[in-house]
Amino acid sequence: MTGRRAVVLFNLGGPDSLAAVHPFLKNLFGDPAILRMGALPRWLLSRAIARRRAAAARRTYRRLGGASPLLARTEAQAAALESALGGAARVFVCMRYWHPMAARTVEEVRRFDPEEVVLLPLYPQYSSSTTGSALEAWRRAAAGRLDAPTRAVCCWPEEEGFVGALAAALAAALDGWEGAPPRILYSAHGVPRSYIAAGDPYQHQVERTSAAVRARLGRGDLEQVVCYQSRVGPLAWTGPYTDAEIARAGADGRAVIVVPVAFVSEHAETLVELDQDYRALAGRCGVPRYERLAAVGTDPLFVSGLARLAGMAAGGGAALTPGGGARLCPASCRECPVREAA
Repeated sequence: MTGRRAVVLFNLGGPDSLAAVHPFLKNLFGDPAILRMGALPRWLLSRAIARRRAAAARRTYRRLGGASPLLARTEAQAAALESALGGAARVFVCMRYWHPMAARTVEEVRRFDPEEVVLLPLYPQYSSSTTGSALEAWRRAAAGRLDAPTRAVCCWPEEEGFVGALAAALAAALDGWEGAPPRILYSAHGVPRSYIAAGDPYQHQVERTSAAVRARLGRGDLEQVVCYQSRVGPLAWTGPYTDAEIARAGADGRAVIVVPVAFVSEHAETLVELDQDYRALAGRCGVPRYERLAAVGTDPLFVSGLARLAGMAAGGGAALTPGGGARLCPASCRECPVREAA
């Protein structure tokens, strides 16, 4: 990469104190990409949901010491990426639902005065509710304030460094495994099935990631299942559900290794849901051994992959995929931001 370039890493964000939990939830559920309805009913419902869920969410964050670790973990990834880029760029962090959010990060980038801006979401698989929402918030905040040519990487479900880091960690976990082989659960955050029916490409891309890790691992003797966690409310969500797969493994007397394929940073869904709640569930269900791979974090293979993505996105333009702009998704994924196939 040459020239004065800003790279912006996007993530969900999380409350930095127990007092921030309720406003964080209002921001989350007030997003039109999350609650897909008119502005007034969304405003009313988002506040009702935030109020109803705040107590449970505070209990979760108390188990993490009173705050989300996501910002610190993302800042560590930004520092690692900046080092990998060798001084060719400055890396910024932008969170969607808690600080630093788009307006603040846009101002930081504006003061840096780059020749070019690369937008790099830390969501491997595109969803309109994650990447789509983050990039739209950036566009609104940057309009009229930031004139540098900007290019966004929309997705990277099969990026070599990401897949390689997951496969290497899984191979290490399997090395020397004693007893019956485990069942591998590739677990991703779920989305309502209505999103997928509307053309959201997320589930398709999660399956691509899982297939790529499976192929890199090369262990056809293992049973490997894609499943989804973190569902909330009465809606039907993408399945099978991770907790149901853990219960099934217990009924079958099978050990499990859980691989987070959509989370690249440790946060509540990994440190509490997977490590504590689902581990306890596994014990109750008779799973003989429960292991969870760490999120890729600052793994050098993963960081080198981010550096490749940032370097590939030079030159300005619209949404970009690791295929050089070629669409990864089938025509049924109508919400894919890349319109042209290879």
